[in-house]
Amino acid sequence: MTILPPANFSPSEDADIYFFFDIDNCLYSRSTLILEMMQQQIRAYFCNTLSVTEDEAEELHRTYYREYGLAIEGLVRNHKIDPLDYNSKVDDALPLEKVLSHDQRLRDMLLRLDRTKVKKLWLFTNAYVNHGKRCVELLGISDLFDGITFCDYGSFPLVCKPKKEAYESAMKQSGATDKSKCYFVDDSGINVESAKDFGWEQVVHLKEDQPEFSRTAHGKYQGYVPHGDTKENVHQISSIYDLEFAVPEVFIS
Repeated sequence: MTILPPANFSPSEDADIYFFFDIDNCLYSRSTLILEMMQQQIRAYFCNTLSVTEDEAEELHRTYYREYGLAIEGLVRNHKIDPLDYNSKVDDALPLEKVLSHDQRLRDMLLRLDRTKVKKLWLFTNAYVNHGKRCVELLGISDLFDGITFCDYGSFPLVCKPKKEAYESAMKQSGATDKSKCYFVDDSGINVESAKDFGWEQVVHLKEDQPEFSRTAHGKYQGYVPHGDTKENVHQISSIYDLEFAVPEVFIS
């Protein structure tokens, strides 16, 4: 993924932090209903490819998601489907251009990252590369990222979050070597826990059902909501726009 960031968004020589960003339901809100559209496409694929009923498709989808983290892995393992055919009929078939558009607020927030500290911004998704690129291009932020680690549907076994190998791959591909210099934001609790267990320093769990950040009388945010299981350096936010209040040390104040 060749990306050229703005000239004034280049990191300094001393920058050493790698910030990994999930894409789906993270860089955009769940209110877009992309998740629901994707689930419909997946279940339609089950029905059409495996000749099962809608109820059977829903049950298989849930089973494979629980067992493998991705429906496609269950399809490949148990039904020998072509994963790139799946991608063309599921992810690539989503009408993203109807629900995603340029997000200046998101772009402005990312541009406030302190590049004297943050060496690279890196996309880290369980989707295939086509889908990830489409999302960030529609959001108008693709030029701010240095690269992408995605689930390669053309290889097997599939390597995706929350597998340890996925985090290892993200570090290798981005050039990160020190886990203590890795930051990560994701909407999946399992992925967040795995990242923390893997040793990444600062991990942010985006949960849209969390209370919004509230301002004090002085107009400042009260701070992040600690993660429920009290893991150190795991923060919760309810919107990607609140990221800078969860990890203010890497943003320009």
